[in-house]
Amino acid sequence: MRIPADLLETYVAQIFRGANCSEDESNRIAFYLCQANLAGHDSHGVIRVPRYLSWMEIGSVKAGIQPEVVSEGPTHAVVDGCFGFGQTVGPFCVDLGIAKAQEQGLAIVGIRNSGHLGRIGDWPERAADAGIASVHFVNTSGLGLLVAPFGSPDRRFSTNPFAAGVPIPGEDPLILDFATSVVAEGKVLVAHQGGKPLPEGALISAEGEFSTNPELIYGAGTGANPNDMRGGGGAIRAMGEHKGSGLAFLCEVLAGALTGSGCATPAQSNLANGMLSFYFRPDVLGSESAFAAEMQRYLAFFRSARPLEEGGRVMTPGEPENRSRADRLENGIPLTDTTWDSICAAGDEYGVPAPDIAPQAVAS
Repeated sequence: MRIPADLLETYVAQIFRGANCSEDESNRIAFYLCQANLAGHDSHGVIRVPRYLSWMEIGSVKAGIQPEVVSEGPTHAVVDGCFGFGQTVGPFCVDLGIAKAQEQGLAIVGIRNSGHLGRIGDWPERAADAGIASVHFVNTSGLGLLVAPFGSPDRRFSTNPFAAGVPIPGEDPLILDFATSVVAEGKVLVAHQGGKPLPEGALISAEGEFSTNPELIYGAGTGANPNDMRGGGGAIRAMGEHKGSGLAFLCEVLAGALTGSGCATPAQSNLANGMLSFYFRPDVLGSESAFAAEMQRYLAFFRSARPLEEGGRVMTPGEPENRSRADRLENGIPLTDTTWDSICAAGDEYGVPAPDIAPQAVAS
């Protein structure tokens, strides 16, 4: 089914308001979850509504938290998210980095103990909209222990995203955003709920056999709990063999150890994101006009590459998300029946009735 984006965002905001989040925070959570769906990253979209609510109920993530600046200077800050919603912690910290970079030319911001930060690509997009380039390393120190390093079936990483963005004069910004695992955990959840299947060899069993079976993460049978990522006995594989494994390790060090958020561990029951972000004004490194001219030259050269598929196009980082956004704003956000039913069940639990949806809005 396809749900109109504005209707879905309003409904999700109402659910979180029903769960006693403030109106502003409810709107932020709904906005960023729907933005992930619009960008084509359904793994970080509204499929997470029941999970966020479950975490809030048990205190793993807290509503109404004001992030605390632990230390600060003209070009740096360390912020404790105090386990608040990432959709509150993320904008606060990114705006802090943007302001410092605009004034000083560059800045470093470390985040510790944030709730799930959502689609990390939102943050370089936010910086690029303000004319600031940025690079982001992310880890998870608690429940996100899901990924096996190269050469092992045992969980030692989270999915440890990396993201970067560069504003380009006269063009959409370049936005790169990916998990350092073969797939993000949310994509396993999507497959578990009847969505897009996993690529071959995305998962690994405790015995070292490659698999695509989401039950390796959530457990088997009708009693499997998609909010519990510890019961399946398998792991997600690191992308790119030793290269992705090495990058994931670097994310643990930069986002976990250096920020004080902590590296991946089975001992912590909360999900805590750490993020280390670098922000800078492009003109700090040279002439803005020379940069713009060189980018136009290179983009023309890049786009002249012949596509392997007839009628295809070699796309720049961020272009697939832009195409998805345009399609889904016009035609609605696609959801599986399982995902929609789980959101409606959450709405019922908090006394928020599902919206009436016109037949044309739910056509597959």
